[in-house]
Amino acid sequence: MPQPSYKAWLEISRPLNVVLGGITCYLGGYIAGIDDSTYISLILSTCSVMLFMAAGNIVNDIMDSAIDAQAHPSRPIPSGRIDRSLAKGVAGSIWIVSLLLMGVSANLLKDTMELWWGAIIIWGIAAILMLSYDLGPRTKQRGLIGNIVISLMVGIVIIFGAASVGMVYLPLIWLVGATSFFINLAREIVKDCEDMESDSKTRNTLPMAVGKQKARMVAYSISMGGVVCAALPYYLGYFNLGFLLFQLPAVLLILTCNGKMMAGDDKSCQLQLRQGLIMGLLGFSASVGFS
Repeated sequence: MPQPSYKAWLEISRPLNVVLGGITCYLGGYIAGIDDSTYISLILSTCSVMLFMAAGNIVNDIMDSAIDAQAHPSRPIPSGRIDRSLAKGVAGSIWIVSLLLMGVSANLLKDTMELWWGAIIIWGIAAILMLSYDLGPRTKQRGLIGNIVISLMVGIVIIFGAASVGMVYLPLIWLVGATSFFINLAREIVKDCEDMESDSKTRNTLPMAVGKQKARMVAYSISMGGVVCAALPYYLGYFNLGFLLFQLPAVLLILTCNGKMMAGDDKSCQLQLRQGLIMGLLGFSASVGFS
């Protein structure tokens, strides 16, 4: 069998999501407060997150390979460009390297930070969530529960970044993580509306249970939780109240999703929610930079 091309490995690892995950981890550390003594630790943790996500993406394609043979036959595993057994070995190896990088990162904090072990706990929680999502009990197939699990993993990347600089206890960073959780949860529900027909044989999603319109209303309500969490750090005094302007792009992107949801433009809406999440994180980072 011919060796898989680098393009096939890039495709299966989803580099855009991996890079965004790494940036999110770094921003978590930056928002929590990075200095010269924690910079290397944060870089190592950022690399750990990127490898963790790449491994998770490969496992996802391994578990979905039978379904993809019908729905997405051009993907690397069903098309034969990557052997399923080889993919398992690569995913396991990448995950081990991610674990080692996290361990080195935590060890670097051991002499200077009281809560140096925070990153170990957070990595472990993320691993349990990832395994439960794809392997067992396969929460991915359980609709809203799967949406919550994947959104917890998105929010926890922020917390992991903060833990990597010894600041896992900061209320501010948990509010940033909650912002990510709520906005991503809304996005996951909208994505389920978009994919309802293709998911009908393999998943039991919220839109299937209550209908697309009600699911969209639930998603919009949840997204408002993200708006509230994005604003709270400014009202609680973590940042100058005037810096709330840095969150205006994110707030507008999320608020204006309502029209697209009601019109049934799910693809455009979920992309806009993703943009809102990114802008929200940049807004927090700008607030730190100008504080």
